[in-house]
Amino acid sequence: MLLDIQLDARPDLAVDRARELAATGVAGLFTFEGPHDVFLPLAATAAAGIATDLMTNVAIAMPRSPMHLANAAYDLQLMSGGRFRLGLGSQIKPHIEKRYGATWSPPAARMREIVLAVKAILGSWQDGTPLRFEGEHTRHTLMPPTFVPGPNPYGVPPVLLGALGPVMTRTAAEVADGLLVMPFHSHRHFRSRTLPAVDEGLARSGRGRSELSILPQAIVAMGRTEAELEAASVGVRGLLAFYGSTPAYVPVLEAEGWGDVQPELNRLSKTGDLGAMFGLVTDEMLETLAVRGTPEECAAEIGRRFGDVADRVCCYFPGYEPPLEQVADLAAALGQL
Repeated sequence: MLLDIQLDARPDLAVDRARELAATGVAGLFTFEGPHDVFLPLAATAAAGIATDLMTNVAIAMPRSPMHLANAAYDLQLMSGGRFRLGLGSQIKPHIEKRYGATWSPPAARMREIVLAVKAILGSWQDGTPLRFEGEHTRHTLMPPTFVPGPNPYGVPPVLLGALGPVMTRTAAEVADGLLVMPFHSHRHFRSRTLPAVDEGLARSGRGRSELSILPQAIVAMGRTEAELEAASVGVRGLLAFYGSTPAYVPVLEAEGWGDVQPELNRLSKTGDLGAMFGLVTDEMLETLAVRGTPEECAAEIGRRFGDVADRVCCYFPGYEPPLEQVADLAAALGQL
């Protein structure tokens, strides 16, 4: 199993950090749309010739035009020598309207159109067919030769869609090249809710499992000593508490019988009582919703959860930075699965 990890760095520092991470043997680096642009660190890394796969995980799609997304994906595919994957996500209504200042609409239908539009634009450039995409939310019917970059010598980059709930998961399986499984999940939720929704989406498109990349994501508390594990667990508890406070993520907690925790997490998030929020994340929750242990133990657990459906995994280390040698050990252990 291949390992992708987050390139969590400012664009001006991305190249040095990417070199350090690539030296550990990881297969890919991904960026998250947080305090910095999601594309620029990848562009810097690709321009430096660092030979790892690169992915946005995720670029928030609703505020962007599919044309902008297609241009960025095409150029990063070109710069990276065919190593780029465009990961897209929807975000929740308050962020779309109040942070991005964009227009909200039912997310699954909107994301379906965006994925199809991006693929139509990239396909038009690749094979020269006229661009004719007309949807409810976006239309792309004008493509003068001046704006056509021509076929990408490395092919069309894959378009992946992040999802948690059954509707978005079905949508991803129906129209995208890959599914980015939301990192806030449990083994039970993944097996009982995600995979059945994947099969439903594939049935709609007439595809089989082999035609969709399933890319699980894992929140990891990793260390070799009790002190390291405890320090890592603090950051993991914080991320789990944050995710658990979000109403959209309550199905994961409900699948484990913890649905009653979500309203209290949500209430505490509004008061800013982070200590109380962290305290609601029990050890059982941590080990069910995240992965905890030495690099070898984490690799074994990731393999148990996903080894029969995926050949690579994205790992997050929230709130702490594991030693590079431990990242290398995790990559090596996953590679032996």
